[in-house]
This record gives sequence, C-alpha cells and structure tokens, in this order.
Amino acid sequence: MNNGKVIFKQYNMEQPSLLPARLEELIPGDHLARVVNRIVDRIDIKPLMLKYKGGGTSSYHPRMMLKVLMYAYAEKIFSSRRIAKALRENVNFMWISGGNKPDHRTINLFRGETMKEEVREVFAAVLELLVEGGYVKLENYFVDGTKMEANANPHKVVWAKKTEKYKERLRQQIMDLLDEIEKANKAEEEAYGEEDLEELGGKGGIDADMLQRKVDELNERLKQQPENKKLKQAVKTLEKKHLPRLEKYEEQEKTLAGRNSYSKTDPDATCFRMKEDRAAEKPLPRPAYNVQIGTEGQFIVGFSIHQRAGDPGCFIPHMEQQKLPDGIEIQNVCTDAAYGSEENYAYVEKRKLGNYLKYNTFYRETHPPRKPELIQKATFRVENLPYDPDKDEFTCPAHHPLTYRETRPYRSQNGYRSERRFYECSVCATCPLKPQCTKAKGNRRIQISFKLREYRQQAKQNLLSEQGITLRKQRGPDVETAFGDIKHNMGVRRFLLRGLKKVETEWGLLAIAHNLRKLAAQ
Repeated sequence: MNNGKVIFKQYNMEQPSLLPARLEELIPGDHLARVVNRIVDRIDIKPLMLKYKGGGTSSYHPRMMLKVLMYAYAEKIFSSRRIAKALRENVNFMWISGGNKPDHRTINLFRGETMKEEVREVFAAVLELLVEGGYVKLENYFVDGTKMEANANPHKVVWAKKTEKYKERLRQQIMDLLDEIEKANKAEEEAYGEEDLEELGGKGGIDADMLQRKVDELNERLKQQPENKKLKQAVKTLEKKHLPRLEKYEEQEKTLAGRNSYSKTDPDATCFRMKEDRAAEKPLPRPAYNVQIGTEGQFIVGFSIHQRAGDPGCFIPHMEQQKLPDGIEIQNVCTDAAYGSEENYAYVEKRKLGNYLKYNTFYRETHPPRKPELIQKATFRVENLPYDPDKDEFTCPAHHPLTYRETRPYRSQNGYRSERRFYECSVCATCPLKPQCTKAKGNRRIQISFKLREYRQQAKQNLLSEQGITLRKQRGPDVETAFGDIKHNMGVRRFLLRGLKKVETEWGLLAIAHNLRKLAAQ
C-alpha cells in the first residue's frame, strides 16, 4: 500500500539505453510500411532502372525511392520537404529507406521527372499483384470522373472567346493601317494592281507571317522614301506594336488547342465549374483537370487525366490508356448516365464488352411520373413521341405530324462520325399546345439518331436485368468510395504539381497509395 502517496514512473533523459539492433523490430507485422515494402519488392522496376544513364556520382536506388514515395502518399504526406523531414525523424521512413536521407530536391526530381513516363508501368505492376492475390478480377469495370483543382492561379486565365475577339480587333486595325498606307502611295498601288487587303490576308484574315512579310516590304519601300514620316510611323506601329500582339494571340490559340481556356500558371489546366461552387451565386470557373478512374472492389484499376469538362468524350481515351495484365480482359463496363453517348455505345460494342452504360433519360423511363401535371409534361418529350416507321414521321401530343426534313452529319471531339435526322411540325403557329411543346419562335424541330435509340434500348435491357440491377447498386459505392478516400480521408482536393504529365504522375501515385491503404486494411 502506498497510503495515497503519488508515485511517478521513472523519467531520466540522461539514462543510457540500447536501441534494437534493427529498426525493423519496431515495425508491427501488419503495418502499412511492411505492405508497401512487400509490394515494391515484388514488382519489376526495370523501366525505372533504364532511366539512369550511369556515370558521375552515385544515385539513390529507384526501388528505395519508390518505396518512400508510395509510403509517403499512403500516409498522406505529399510535400517533398515533409517527406525529407520524415526520412530524418520517422522510424517507419528510416526503416523503409534503409537509412537513406535524400533531400527534397532529389525526391521532387524523382517524382516529377523519373516517374513521369513510368508511373503507368508501376501502377500496372501493382495491379498485376492485386490480380494474382485475388483482390480484383477485372470482370466488372466501374467508371466515373471528378474535377480536381489544378495548382494554378484562377485569376490569371486566358479565355478563347476573348483571344478571338482581341485578335479580330487587332486584325482590323492592321488592315485599316495598311489600307491607309496603300491609298497614300499611288506608286505602290500601280505595283500591286488590283490586290487589296482581303487578298493579302486571305479568307482567314492576316496572320503573323503575312504581316511580317508586309513589314519587310514596307521597310524596303522606306529605304527608298526615308523622308516619308507617315510611312515610317506606320511601319514602326506595325513592327513594334501590332506584330508582337498578333504573335501573342496566335501563341495563345496554339496553347488553347480547341479548349475554352487555360491558366497562365499551368497552361495544361482548363477552367471548369466545380461541384464545390454550386451553392455560390456566381461561381467562378477554376483551372482544373478531369480525373477519370475505373474501379473494382473499391480498388482503382485504371485512371486517366483529361483537359475537357464533359465525361462522355473522356470515356474512350480513358479505356484506351489502360494497361491490363496479360491474359486479363474486362467483361462488363458500368457507368452513370453521363456516359451514354452513341460513340461510347459503339466502342463498347466493338470491344464486345457488357453494355451497362446508363443514358440521360434512363431514370425518367424507369420511374414514370405520378402527378397529373408531370404526366402531361412527359408526353411532350422527344423520347415519348410516337413514331411511324412506314411514314417516317413522329406525332406530337396535339396529333400533328413531325415530318422528315434533312439529315446532317455529326462528328464528335474524338472524331466519331454519325448522322442526325431532323423532323419538323408545320402547324405549330396555330396549335394551342405550343407553349407546352416548345419554346422556339417557329415550329418545333427535333433531331434523332436512330442508331443511338437502338443502342439505348440494348443498354436498357441490360440495366434492367438481374445482373444489371446488381451492377447499378454496386457502381456508386464502388467508385465513389475511391474518390472519397482520396479527397476526404487523404485530404487531396488540389494537385501539387503542374503540367498534364506531372499531374498524371501525381494521380498515379495517389491511386497506388489508395490501393495499398485498402490492401493493408484487408
């Protein structure tokens, strides 16, 4: 008995002690660091080894660097400086690195350059081990996407519409100035005959190369007329002011490459509207990337990074980028309603995959409205208009025909070619149901792809089958859990690196880290 006396455990900072002979003795058997160590020791790192040319000073072993990066990401440490700090202070990092202490520059160089071209090879090697272990079979492939903010300034953005507007205004200023020069010099008019400025610029308007040639011509003329102050001032304006601006706009258009915008601090990033900003009154689009993943059993088995906002156009490039283990083929693909386009259905059919791609009207078709006003409103939708194949016409709720007018070709961003048939009603002006039927000033006009309707019917049958119902129930928890772990549990809502290739490397490491975290929890 201590009779109520307070007793403290011994505390002596000067007391000598013997650490374990090996740091490994401090690491529990089921620790995440051991999982990372086992996985990296088993994968083939020959592609990484080939990145080293030899010569000079010694290099840190790529297997050690890979272990450090994978473990750091799995432990939610993404900054190269924090990783370097952990290598000096954290026992787990000391063990997995074998006592090596690369500085933050070395870590960042390995991640941003050495891993840049090989991250998919490493991801595929980890995936192969998951397949061998029976954790994934790649029978069912669940696809979804999310917008991830780029490491870029949202206030330093180049917009395609503004570039086009400013460039056209500049062109007009240039052509007006050149027109003034031509009119002021009769001798030059005789030399150029009937040529006017439209011919100088061509149908597409004047460009930087054409302007440079014109400036060179005017400089030659100026040598012959050095006293012509007006010509001298015009040439100076063209050469020092207009030409650099025109070159800048053309360079911006080249960087845009068909996109609506790009960030000056990360030119590969495109401005998107983010889910997080939906509650805002005037949400500001932010530079971001569209991340697509494929999952099975909540493991990420495929990923891709895109610069376009729409998910449908990302599906085929995503599928084409995936590298599967030898002898493994995906059997079924299941997505949400955003992916149900004709192009994607044709791709799934070509690859002979199970078609479980939802389309945008699937929910309405399988959940008919009950309220009378909603039932009446549904009768005006295109998918509910009766079609007579013999007459090749649709019938509106007012029993008026929508007859065939024309067929137009359609080409997607990925180059897929299809056609749209247009039908129009001719008596909408006098129809009392027009306010409910269409907002068009004239007659109601609809466009139809019968091939798409056929694909949707096939998809609907699959989605309503017993297997389809099972896959639809599984898709949400399967793919959203992976996004939730990375965004919420790992706290990643913004990329650290800049540039498409480096962002792909960063997401590849995050995907591997997610899989290792899940594997350690099994």
